[in-house]
Amino acid sequence: MSGTPRTNGTNGGRGGLGSVLSGAAVAVGCVLFLGGFGWGAFTYQPYTVPTDSMTPTIKAGERVLAQRISGDDVRRGDVVVFTDPVWGNMPMVKRVVGVGGDKVACCDRDGRLTVDGKPIAEPYLAKSLGGPASMQTFTSSVPEGRLFLLGDERSGSLDSRVHLQDPSQGAVARSEVNARVDAVVWPMGSLIDRPAGFAALPGGVSEPGPLKLVAGAMVAGAVLILGGAAYGPLARRRRPVERDGRRAGDGVSAGV
Repeated sequence: MSGTPRTNGTNGGRGGLGSVLSGAAVAVGCVLFLGGFGWGAFTYQPYTVPTDSMTPTIKAGERVLAQRISGDDVRRGDVVVFTDPVWGNMPMVKRVVGVGGDKVACCDRDGRLTVDGKPIAEPYLAKSLGGPASMQTFTSSVPEGRLFLLGDERSGSLDSRVHLQDPSQGAVARSEVNARVDAVVWPMGSLIDRPAGFAALPGGVSEPGPLKLVAGAMVAGAVLILGGAAYGPLARRRRPVERDGRRAGDGVSAGV
């Protein structure tokens, strides 16, 4: 009888299983990446901030991601994007420091902003100011359904203080809010924290948006796609070595 080579089916099985797993990794990765991208595109809107009125939190020219929300979801401390005809009928970015029913004033004897008589810690203001939370003293009773807004750069921001003589005492309707800023994404990425100074007031502060989950899904998807796609070339590079090893070690058996 002619000799019949013995083949080891283990490697073939391993290769078949590896191909299935790599294909599954790519498929799951595509779902995660595209799902995260779609989720982010549906939830967030990019904006470029043109002025320094929100420094040091957001500098002029920086690009931010803002979560699309209803004005009813806004809380004190939120940095929001809004459009108000009285303010120029263009998208603007300011921080909410008072909501309907609040009495917002500045400043107490320590130079702090107060809401209903309670001093508010504002760590987001420029440390170099070393002065009061506003160079302009003011008091405003915020009408229901409206928001009192200030820029973080208090010495130059054109905000609710400029409109104190309006019937709304400088407050903007909640319905004018388009989105809440969650992060600066360009040129240096950073999340916008919810300030703890407002947490003790009725209603507290808002919950962070899903940006971390969106980014996590996209990163995990990209890793799975790249890892699964890399398996095929790596496996093909190993196969000739394995075949050579089988020829040298296994040999052939011949019948007589």
